[in-house]
Amino acid sequence: MNKTAFITGATSGIGKATAQLFAKNKIRLILCGRRLERLKQLKDELSKLTEVTTLQFDVSKREEVFTAIKSLPENFKEIDILINNAGNAHGLSTIQEGSIDDWDAMLDINVKGLLYVSKAIIPQMTLRNNGFIVNIGSIAAKDVYANGNVYCASKHAVDALNKAMRIDLNKHNIRVSGIHPGAVETEFSDVRFKGDKEKAKSVYTGYKALQANDIADIIHFVVTRPYHVNIEDLVVYPTAQATPTILNRS
Repeated sequence: MNKTAFITGATSGIGKATAQLFAKNKIRLILCGRRLERLKQLKDELSKLTEVTTLQFDVSKREEVFTAIKSLPENFKEIDILINNAGNAHGLSTIQEGSIDDWDAMLDINVKGLLYVSKAIIPQMTLRNNGFIVNIGSIAAKDVYANGNVYCASKHAVDALNKAMRIDLNKHNIRVSGIHPGAVETEFSDVRFKGDKEKAKSVYTGYKALQANDIADIIHFVVTRPYHVNIEDLVVYPTAQATPTILNRS
């Protein structure tokens, strides 16, 4: 039987590209997101390739997460692959000038959201002694840059949770992998700069950024290794990027 993958943040960027690639490879899909219309469109597109169901919920809302996952149709309840992809960045301010609302949004989604979804799904994996969790982090999990403070802290937490999951779940034969991309040209910067298209566009000008499909390729490669192989931690930059702040824009 084909594997079933549960993807958060599936309606755009890395999540959407991963869903499309998984569908081409006949992996069954549970697509999760907040935007119902986008979920419907993606389901229509990918149902031509594989079995698809959708769940509309906000990962930062604990009750929504558990209620949605409990509502899965019987034939989708056994989840083989969890892609913890949902995440965001809000603002780019010094710690003393930062918005508490922005801090809450990043911690609620990037950290607590990942925990809620994982908590709802891991027990079935431990019962089967089988499963694969992929946590999408960021180079901000490995380094800290000016004005990145709370976003970097949230992704450092993802890195720590990835390591902790691997230790705790080792005895249950569950694979856990963290993937940490550099600059990826998605809607990420639109959110960070609160819809300021010019600022968002400037992040990716003058060099070739990673594309969502690049990360989807990596995710697919990681989850399709033989079961005794676990790529536990992977950092990927565009060639033009040396650190979070050093970019060759020539």
